[in-house]
Amino acid sequence: MPKAFKGRAPPSAGPTPYSAASRPSATGSHAPQRNNNNLVSANTGLGQHFLKNPAVVAAIIERASLKPTDVVLEIGPGTGNMTVPMLEKCKRVIAVEYDDRMVREVMKRVEDTPHSSKLSIVQGDVLKTALPFFDVCVANVPYQISSGIVFKLLSHRPAFRCAVLMFQEEFALRLSAKPGEALYCRLSVNVQLLARVDQLMKVGKNNFRPPPKVESRVVRIELRNPPPPVNFTEWDGMIRLLFNRKNKTMRAVLMTKSTIKLLEDNYKTHLSLNSDGGSAMDTDVPKVTELIEEVLSMEEWKNKRAAKLEIDDFLSLLAEFNKRGIHFA
Repeated sequence: MPKAFKGRAPPSAGPTPYSAASRPSATGSHAPQRNNNNLVSANTGLGQHFLKNPAVVAAIIERASLKPTDVVLEIGPGTGNMTVPMLEKCKRVIAVEYDDRMVREVMKRVEDTPHSSKLSIVQGDVLKTALPFFDVCVANVPYQISSGIVFKLLSHRPAFRCAVLMFQEEFALRLSAKPGEALYCRLSVNVQLLARVDQLMKVGKNNFRPPPKVESRVVRIELRNPPPPVNFTEWDGMIRLLFNRKNKTMRAVLMTKSTIKLLEDNYKTHLSLNSDGGSAMDTDVPKVTELIEEVLSMEEWKNKRAAKLEIDDFLSLLAEFNKRGIHFA
């Protein structure tokens, strides 16, 4: 028998994690149902749009390159149209599903089959659930939690081999956008710092029942191992500021009154934490504006805009700021 466990589901009085979504779920109608005249209806309030094209299901599984020894994490198994063929290829599938109707459906799909003992189901909100060890993740992600899922996976340890994920097309394209492209943004930089992203395939909305309002794409994410030697909180603090107005010069972005105030407060905090008894606070220290000007007047940063910079450029820039005591967190 497949095993089902209660995850850390949100309180029943609060909003469901997938409400207000219009997102395809990783489900379909190509596999036999127990009662073809009573198909499970999609709850579009939870972002459910059943994948009805078996060729797309097969292609996603093929791109995951599953091995017989793999433990697979599936987020949003739906009625099990990808779960069942994955069970035939891997050692075990751990499925996280919020909708109790889908939990029952996927369990019915595999009970009394040779693969039933290879499936475990965790019912709950995936963003609030502690993820187990896994080798590969396969997911069709609700739009409004796409970013949360990506960064939960990127921070997961031990590192997994890859994740094959379906997203709204524009979100998927942002993940791999390059400097100078219109979709290049904070998300692009942060994800590409931690992982390699490959675009695998486009999935038209007519492949779903009912069709969603937008197209989808499947991407493959592989963690960089080892991860870059950078404090991600501070990195993201700098990237967030620079991409707030990515087409402005970095000087124009960082020399605003609010940003100067933030960096001055950070400067004083770090100076106090790294001084012996606070004596360093009594000595003359350079103004934060002078330190920022010193960095941004360097030839490699003069008149540069975040929209055109590579990952290595941002790493070098953060190192120059830190060297002068400027911190973004």
